[in-house]
Amino acid sequence: MGDPNSRRKQTMNRLRAQLRKKKESLADQFDFKMYIAFVFKDKKKKSALFEVAEVVPVMTNNYEEHIIKGVRDCSYSLESSLELLQKDVVQLHAPRYQSMRRDVIGCTQEMDFILWPRNDIEKIVCLLFSRWKGSGDESFRPVQVKFEFHHGDYEKQFLHAVSRKDKAGMVMNNPSQSMFLFMDRQHLQTPKTKATVFKLCSICLYLPQDQLTCWGGGHIDTMQEIHGPQSG
Repeated sequence: MGDPNSRRKQTMNRLRAQLRKKKESLADQFDFKMYIAFVFKDKKKKSALFEVAEVVPVMTNNYEEHIIKGVRDCSYSLESSLELLQKDVVQLHAPRYQSMRRDVIGCTQEMDFILWPRNDIEKIVCLLFSRWKGSGDESFRPVQVKFEFHHGDYEKQFLHAVSRKDKAGMVMNNPSQSMFLFMDRQHLQTPKTKATVFKLCSICLYLPQDQLTCWGGGHIDTMQEIHGPQSG
């Protein structure tokens, strides 16, 4: 008998081979749930917690032609693109969410959260849960991958972008390139000043396909125990 990691790898490879014949990805075999927590620097203040309305999985390799076109257009380097394709990455897109606050729970809306200019947020944390499709009432389990974006890391990118006039919005990534923020640039005009504001309008997580079944202990209810319902 082989070790558990070896058996798990063999099982995953067999499943991948079957999915390739059906032109499906491994990510299509899962249901996902995602939560977004804006953690404040003031530890007395509870995190602003949101549940993503729908997690949309997309295989990066499905967009190979678009990625290579981006290389030709000099949008990014060939080296970084090849690395992305070789990782067999799953993109998990989250464009809509609902607040977990007691007074507004159940109100789904397009993502619209001011990130800049403000200095009260310590970091953004995404909590990802999954389960096999068709597993009935089985609980979602936490994917054991850390998705965090610290204020200091995105502040630098905002300061660089605020002087640029060529684009309405921007995409920024955390140092580990596991989390991407899609930002909308807006200009607020007052009688005396004109201010630039960046609002978060979508989040995308990058997860190597072989980590889809890296589940940790516990289940989705653990998230509520840790963060609790939002009071306001």
